[in-house]
Formats: sequence, C-alpha cells, structure tokens
Amino acid sequence: MKRPLHTLFFILSVIFICPRLTHAAEFDHNYSAFSATLHSHVENGMVDYQSIKTTPIELNNILKNWGKVSKNEFNTWNEQQQLAFLFNLYNGATIKLIVEHYPVDSIKDIGGFFKGPWDQDIVQLFGEIITLDHLEHQILRKQYDEPRLHLALVCAAKGCPPLRSEAYTAESFDTQLDDQIKQLLKNQLKFKIDQTNKKVYLSPIFKWYGDDFIAKYSPTAGFDDLSTRDKAVINYISKHLPKNEKLFLRTGSYTVKHLSYDWSLNKQ
Repeated sequence: MKRPLHTLFFILSVIFICPRLTHAAEFDHNYSAFSATLHSHVENGMVDYQSIKTTPIELNNILKNWGKVSKNEFNTWNEQQQLAFLFNLYNGATIKLIVEHYPVDSIKDIGGFFKGPWDQDIVQLFGEIITLDHLEHQILRKQYDEPRLHLALVCAAKGCPPLRSEAYTAESFDTQLDDQIKQLLKNQLKFKIDQTNKKVYLSPIFKWYGDDFIAKYSPTAGFDDLSTRDKAVINYISKHLPKNEKLFLRTGSYTVKHLSYDWSLNKQ
C-alpha cells in the first residue's frame, strides 16, 4: 500500500530533523547568552542594574533555562563544568535579586530581620527554588573542595571580588580565577602590605572563609607565627605576587589585619 506523501515527510523528518534538534538543545557550556548580557551591562565590575530592570526578559530567560537542567544531566559534567555552572547561577541570581528590588543602596537593604537577602527564594536549580545561602554553603562549600569560589561569587557589593564581564567556563576556569585574585590584590581597599610597619591587610573575605583554604593551600614551611588559617590564605595569595612581596610574606614576621567591607551596591 502506498503511503501518503505527508506521512513519508513525517517519517523523514523524524529520522533527519529530530537528531539535529536534539543536538541544538545541548547545554551551552560557553554561556554565550550570559556572557553577552554581562558584556552589555557590566563594566569594571560595576553593574547597570537600571538597564537590566528596564528589559529583564533576557536575564530571566537565561536563568529559567538553567533551571531546567536536571540533576542527572548535571552529574554527567566534569567538576569544572559543574562549578562554572554554579558560579554563573549564583551571580546571575544575585543580579536578578537586585533588579527585582532596585533601586537599593545595598543588597543588605533587601529582606527583613528574620529573612535577609541571602534567604530569599531566588535560585532556580534542578526544578526547585532555593536561596543563595543554600547554593553557597550547602552545595558549593560542602560538596566541592574549591576555596577559590569565594573569588568568583559576587554579592553585589563593592567589597566583593569584581563581577566579570564574561561568564565562567570550564575551558577558562583556572585562568579566570587567577585573574580574579590578581584583580583583588591590586585593590588597596582589599589587600595591602605595609612592610615598614610589618602589617598585612586582607579582605574580610579571608577572615570569614579562610578556613576553606586550609586543606589545599597550607604551606609545608614558612609563614611562621601565623594562624593555620592565615598561613593557608597568605600562601595562596603569595603565589600571585611579585618575588619581593612573596619573600616578605613567607617570613611571617608581621601582623595580619582585616580591612572593612564595603557593602554599598556595585552599581554603575
């Protein structure tokens, strides 16, 4: 029996077109759309929240699509792919949180006494809605041994590491994180060495989360008279400093101080 032409066309479309659609739907680990959004709205770590608020659909669609990623699919990715995804998700959700409450002078203005900004249900992950705190402390810090996450997650404050004008990717993962610490160390409001008075000033990020660096970055020698936490943090930092500063830090003959944190919004 002859098949109608429309039936033959349907069969051929299933054979030839559907595989292409499946391929097209594969997750974009280059994060092209998110990078384009960041490039358009972020400059030198400062964000144009007003322009995003005017046309939020672009960011909302990106986050919505990420929220469709299943746990099973996520588990097939390598660790750097997983971390890049979660870093981008945290930063994208933080931008969304600010945009939804903009104008504000600080992220700390969002929420109330019992439910602050990091306790808001804002992150779409594996078909659920979770908080930024849950993503950072229950997933990233508990499930991964990667203390450099504290250089990647940006809490919309000037005291944070700078928000990049590009997404994190597995391909550029280490290069991007190396650049993050280099940018932080260039900022005297976040890091400073006073060799004359034998003092080293660190961002309070390394006070709050310095223990996360101990397992990976504790030195085998040097950095005498420092706490276990400070030894690990300064050993990590020293790898990204000039030789003379690196040698000074290894002596440990100085006092570690922590700078104040600027919670004002990182807005343009």
